[in-house]
Amino acid sequence: MKICILGGTGQLGYELNKVFLCKKPISLGKHDVDITDLDMLHTNLTSINPDIIIHCAGFTDVDQCEVNKEVAFSVNTLGTSNVAKISEEIGAKLVYISSDYVFDGISSKGYDEKDNPNPLNIYGRSKYKGEIEVKQNTDKYFIIRTSCLFGSKGKNFIKSILSLSNHSSLIKAVHDEKCSPTYTGDLAEAITKLIEEDSYGNYHLVNTGGATWYEMAQETLKMKNIHAKIIPVLSEEIERKAIRPKNSTLNNNSHIKLRPWKEALWDYLNKG
Repeated sequence: MKICILGGTGQLGYELNKVFLCKKPISLGKHDVDITDLDMLHTNLTSINPDIIIHCAGFTDVDQCEVNKEVAFSVNTLGTSNVAKISEEIGAKLVYISSDYVFDGISSKGYDEKDNPNPLNIYGRSKYKGEIEVKQNTDKYFIIRTSCLFGSKGKNFIKSILSLSNHSSLIKAVHDEKCSPTYTGDLAEAITKLIEEDSYGNYHLVNTGGATWYEMAQETLKMKNIHAKIIPVLSEEIERKAIRPKNSTLNNNSHIKLRPWKEALWDYLNKG
């Protein structure tokens, strides 16, 4: 089984390279290939001729997507369309990493795989349009929606809270937005199980349970025995360019389950 990871130098790509190490995956970062350049991408992927393409490349800065709309749609939508078309041509299974931000956050119960997306911001729209491109251009696909990733590579909310605690005893965190905190190591392991199958379609792969940013911050400092105080604030009090959904928790109705997010956070904090 030959595996190609697009976005292989990013937060999730880093973990995917680790879990697939024995299969010697071919990992391509943004400096290796431009997914918005169809000819370049075609040359790269056809020369590799992978059995599985895991597409986790993307423009993921939610607020910057509002500023750079053309780039957001170029990378997250057009780039994904290119990947899907080439996947179909070479007969590869495609794993597309999407987002909880494809939903509007109105539901109090969270979102199932079959619920209709209704994104509130440019990032969410560009990712949802990417989902549509996948469905229109290839048959062998897994669309994986995930949420609030944290891991050892790159930036994330947990790292930000720990960094702030070094400089301040009072830290603000939003308490009226809820998501499904997910450890990239657990997500990568779940993907290894999923690609062994042919049960194509939409999947919500997140650590079990939901939390607000305030709750995540509290739990992080508690586990690290840091005595800084977390101050709950409303989302409207934080100056941000993009609107966020109030409740973007994802319900995983598949047979591939991830452990509770607090267990995953404990492991992450004690490994890192």
